[in-house]
Formats: sequence, structure tokens, C-alpha cells
Amino acid sequence: MLKQIDINSSKYYTWKGREGIPNNHNGMIPKRNWLLEWEKDSIINYARDHRGEGYRRLTYMMLDEDVVAVSPSSTYRVLKIAGLLNRWNETGSSSKGTGFIQPPAPHRHWHIDIKYVNFKGTFLFLISVIDGYSRYIVQHELRTNMQEYDVEITIQKAIEKYPGFRPRIISDNGSQFISKDFAQYLKFAGLQHIKTSIAYPQANGKIERFHRTAGEECLSKSSFINLGDARKQISEYIDFYNTKRLHSSLFYLTPEDFLMDRIKYKLIVREDKLTQARNNRIETRYAV
Repeated sequence: MLKQIDINSSKYYTWKGREGIPNNHNGMIPKRNWLLEWEKDSIINYARDHRGEGYRRLTYMMLDEDVVAVSPSSTYRVLKIAGLLNRWNETGSSSKGTGFIQPPAPHRHWHIDIKYVNFKGTFLFLISVIDGYSRYIVQHELRTNMQEYDVEITIQKAIEKYPGFRPRIISDNGSQFISKDFAQYLKFAGLQHIKTSIAYPQANGKIERFHRTAGEECLSKSSFINLGDARKQISEYIDFYNTKRLHSSLFYLTPEDFLMDRIKYKLIVREDKLTQARNNRIETRYAV
């Protein structure tokens, strides 16, 4: 039929795509799925209730909690106009090395390190073991000492929680990690030890980054009554980090999602929500 009326197929489909839109000669055709006013208001209100979060993390938090389904770029535009965009949202990524290649599955690489925790004029020591694939904190201990024994206890508890796995243990060159006692323990446990290059902390960057995040979001904001209270508050934060906090290096999913292989399911659910939201906007504008 198109040949009979001398219209090529591309023009026909262009017209079909504009069906229902008023003709505006030489004018800009507006998008049919601009954000609705209630969606903009929801983004702004949610950002005010979650100050300090980046716009990308806010986007996926809202998506998972069924607050509003939008893209990160839409969240960025709304927050920028509202003056709620954090300064550091526009910071470029670092050009430094990223250390070990990402392992293909959980429990292949375990990174371990120690962080000093201020406590009533002295120090406690947070010893953490993070899975290199999922960024899940498989074990942590808040100790009053940081000797080889304290590190060994932490690794042993991690192994007992996940029997059957023998990951590579990746650490820096701290005195606890290069001692003969520690080497003998790892040999007895059947674990391979990889030490990072001296003066190159990026090689153990996953655990370094976790300790920095824990310091900013928990340790620097908390006041500990006693050792028991400190252990309780840090354990609660690590549970939040593992199961609730969206990780920018994990498609803004949680470490638990990666550990439990829920990646594909979660991403499909998000995409379905975004598609439905776009369709709802189009229907709403046509209804008007």
C-alpha cells in the first residue's frame, strides 16, 4: 500500500511514532515521558531524608523501595535544580591502579586489614576480612590487641562460617602478616598468602575502602560507652553494610546480593519498574 501511495517506509514509521501528538511545524516535539511533578517531589523529599548519599545511590535506593522509578541522570537534574546535589557527585574517578583483578566468584580472594578505632583515649583494633568478589564482610573482630593471634582468630572464624572454601588471603606487609607464626598458621589451614607490594596500598584497596567508609559512616559518628557497646554498634553497621547499603562498584546492589547470586534477578526487577514508570508517564500525559 505504501508503494501505491508513493510513501517510503521510514516516513510512515516516523508518522506512526508521532501518532497522538499535535502537529507543531518546525517546533520541538516534547518527550512523552518527562518526569511527573509528583515524581520530582518524591526525589527531592527522599534526598532531604537521606542527606550525604550520592545521586546514583539515591536513584537505586528509591527504585528498590518503590518510591519512584527514574534514571540516575533524571535524579541528577532534579537535585541540581533543587540545590541538593552534593559537591563530590561531580568528582572524577581516580587514575590510580585498582590492584588485583576481580575474581569470578565468591570466596576466591579474602582481603584482610586492621583499622585503629579511638576509644576513651586509647585504641581498639578492627580486624576485617572482605570477600574480593562480593565486597561482603565475611568476618570482623574488634580486639584490644592486634597480634598474630588476633588475626588468626579472625580468619579461623571466617573459615568456620564458610567451610569448604580455601580462598587466597591478601594482606599488606604489616608485622602481624609477615611473622613466622602467621605463616605457620596459614600453612596448617591450607591457605595461600599473597602480600601486596610495599608502599602500594591500592593493591589491597577493597578492604582499605571499606575501612574508610566504616570510619566515615560509623566510627567517626559513634560514641562508645564500653567495649561491649562498641562491638554491638560496629556489628550493626557491618550488617547494614552487607545487606542494605548499595555499593557503587556492584551495580548499586548490596554485597549480600552478589554473595547470594541475586544479581540478575535484582537488575531485571529494576528494569521492569523503570519500563512501567515510563509507560505510566506517557499514559498520564495522554490522559491530560
